[in-house]
Amino acid sequence: MSVETTLDHPAPSMPAEALRGLCGGAVHLPGDAGYEMARMPWNVAVDQRPAAVAYPHSAAEAAELVVAAARAGLRVAPQSTGHAAGPLAESSLEDVVIVRTSELNGVTIDPEARTVRAEGGVLWQQVVEAAAPHGLAALHGSSPDVAVAGYALGGGVGWYARKLGLATNSVLALEVVTADGQVRRVSAESTATDADLFWALRGGGGNFGLVTAVELRLFPIADAYAGMLLWDRQHADTVVREWARWSGSAPDEVTTSLRVMSFPPMPELPDFLRGRQLVIIDGAVLADDATAAELLGPLRALSPEMDTFGRVPAAALSRLHMDPEGPTPAVSGSLTLAGLPEEAVEAFLAEVGHGSTSSLLFAELRQLGGALGRDADGAGALPRLDAAYAGFFVGIAATPEMAAQGLADAARLEAALQPWAGGRTYLNFTETTVDASTAFDGDTWTRLRQVRAAVDPEGVFLANHQIPGAGSSRG
Repeated sequence: MSVETTLDHPAPSMPAEALRGLCGGAVHLPGDAGYEMARMPWNVAVDQRPAAVAYPHSAAEAAELVVAAARAGLRVAPQSTGHAAGPLAESSLEDVVIVRTSELNGVTIDPEARTVRAEGGVLWQQVVEAAAPHGLAALHGSSPDVAVAGYALGGGVGWYARKLGLATNSVLALEVVTADGQVRRVSAESTATDADLFWALRGGGGNFGLVTAVELRLFPIADAYAGMLLWDRQHADTVVREWARWSGSAPDEVTTSLRVMSFPPMPELPDFLRGRQLVIIDGAVLADDATAAELLGPLRALSPEMDTFGRVPAAALSRLHMDPEGPTPAVSGSLTLAGLPEEAVEAFLAEVGHGSTSSLLFAELRQLGGALGRDADGAGALPRLDAAYAGFFVGIAATPEMAAQGLADAARLEAALQPWAGGRTYLNFTETTVDASTAFDGDTWTRLRQVRAAVDPEGVFLANHQIPGAGSSRG
C-alpha cells in the first residue's frame, strides 16, 4: 500500500512544520505544549531533542508521516519505549522526527497456530498476559514494560533462551513502513527484496523501516521451575565462583543470571532489599520438578538467605528479574564474554565483590550458550550469539554527578573483564554509541549494508545503532 502526502507546497523555513496535522494532530514540535513530555524516553537520563515527535495511530498514518518527513528533508527515528535511547541522542536530532509507536497497541493471539500478532507499540506484558490463558508463552525478556518490536528486532535473550534461542528468530512476519511510503508485510515466504528485508530486520533493527506489527511464534509453556536465590554480598566470593563453575556446564534447559546489587535505602523497597548489598541468582529451568531441583542443588548447597525457586505459571516470569517499570534514569555499560575462568571471576569480584565501593546498582552476568550459540533454522541477520556470557552494568543517574560516576564504574568493570571479552557486541545491551559492525560477521555486515541501500537509498531512517547503506556514510 502506498500513501501519498497531500502537502504539495514548498517546505516552510522550519521543515517539521510540514508535519502539523498528521497523525490526527499527534505531532509535537519544540515549543508545543506536549513536546517536553513527548520527547522523553523511558530512560529519562537521556536528553533527546528532535525536530518533532509523532504518534501514528495506524500503519497508514505512519506511512503518510514517513513520506511527509522525507519530502521535508527530515529523517525518521522509530522509537517504542526508548529504553536504550542513549546512542540516538548522542547525535544531533535537529533534522529528525522521532516516531513513537505507543498508540499501535493491538494484540491478537491465534492459539491453534500458536502465534501472536503484536502491533509496534505493544509491551511484553500485554503479550504474556494474552498468551497465558492458552498455555502458551513467547520468548519475552526480563522486563515487562519493554516493547516487543525493539527487543525482538535487536535479538532478545529471555528466560527460555538457552533452550529456544533468540527471540528475533521466533519472528514469523513483520509489517513495516519503508522509506518509499509503502506498508509491507514481509516474511520468509516473501519474494526478492522483501525477503531480504525480512532477513535484515531480524537483528538489524530500525535501520530499514518503521515496524508497525510483529508476528511471533508462541511455545507450549504453561509453567516453569523458576525463581531466585539471594545472599548477602559478604558471600559474593563463594557464590560467584560456584555460579561461574556451575553455569559453564549447565544443560540447555537452564537459563540464569547472576547480579551483584546495591539497593538504595528507598522506603518503597521491601525490607529484604532496602539499603542492602546482595548477590542474586535468578532464572528458569524447563524441566520437571525433580530434575530442576537436582540441577539447582549445587547453588542451594550455598545456603541462600532466600530461595523462591519452584513451579510457577509462565506469566510470572516477566517480573522475575524485578526490573524497574516506568521511566527511570540510568547509565550502563556492557560486553560479552567468551568464558568465566578463575581469573575473570577474580577481576569481577575485585570491582564489585564484598567491600566494593562501586556506585553501580547492579553488575549482571547473564548465562548464554546452548541454543543461543547455535544457528537457528531460517534465521535473520543475528542467527546466534557467539559468547558464553553477557555482562550488563547499570548505575542510577538521578543527577549528573551520579551519571558520571555510574559511567566511570561501568567502564572500569568493562575494562577489568576485557581480556575475556567474547568479541561480538550485543546491541540490545549497548546503550552508548558503538561501531554496529562489531555485532556481525563480515559477510552479514556487507549484506546488511546492501539491503539498506536497496530499501532506503536516501538514508531516511535513523536507528540507535546505525547500519549505513553500501557506498554511503549517511544512515
